[in-house]
Amino acid sequence: MTITKLVNDNPNLELVGEFSNAVEAKNCITNKNVDLVFLDIEMPVINGFDLLDGLKTKPQVIFITSKAEYAVKAFDYAATDYLHKPITRERFSQAVKKAISMISLSKENGGEEESPHIFIKSNLKKLKIYISRIKWIEAYGDYVKVITEEDNHLVLSTMKAFENELPKDKFIRVHKSFIVNIDKIEKFNSKFAEIGSNKIPLSRNKKEDLVKAIENA
Repeated sequence: MTITKLVNDNPNLELVGEFSNAVEAKNCITNKNVDLVFLDIEMPVINGFDLLDGLKTKPQVIFITSKAEYAVKAFDYAATDYLHKPITRERFSQAVKKAISMISLSKENGGEEESPHIFIKSNLKKLKIYISRIKWIEAYGDYVKVITEEDNHLVLSTMKAFENELPKDKFIRVHKSFIVNIDKIEKFNSKFAEIGSNKIPLSRNKKEDLVKAIENA
C-alpha cells in the first residue's frame, strides 16, 4: 500500500505534496507550513538524511525504508518513527498517532523545537522520549519498564540509574519498584498514587515526600 493512499485515507492528515526527489521536497518544506514529513531514506542524488541536514527548521519526520540497518541512524536524527517496508495500515496509524502527540506537545510549549527529553535504548533501537509524556517507571527484573502516553518500553537498567536520568523536580520514587511523574498523579492515599485507572503502590514512608513534591511541583 502506498504512503500517498495511507495519508489520504487518514482523517488526521492533509497531503501537501508528493515528491520523487529531495530537491522538490526541500522546496515544499521550506516554503509551506509542513508539520510532518514521510521521508524515504533512499532517494536519487540526495538521500533522506542529506535532505534533513539541509533544513534550517525541521518538521516531525517519519522515516521509510526497506533496509533495517538505517534504524539507528534514523533515531540519531530524532525521528518521530521509523517504518520498514512493506508498511501496514496499523503500523502507519501508530506512527501518525505518535507524530500528532509530539506536534501537539510542541505547540503547547510555544512551538519550541526541543522539549525536555531523554534517549533510551529499547529493542535495539535508540528512542527519543519526551519527559512530559512519561507516566511512570516500573522495575521489571533486570530491566525497567517506561510507561508513556503512547507506549511502553523495556530498558536494560537499574531503577537507581534510570532515576538519575530524570529531573528530580518532576519525578519521585514512591516505592522500591516505582518512579512516578508528579504531574500525572490524579489522586493518592496512604497506599496508592493513582494515574488514570492505574494504582501505583506507595511505600509507607513515602507519602510525606510525595505531598511535598506535589506542593513544590
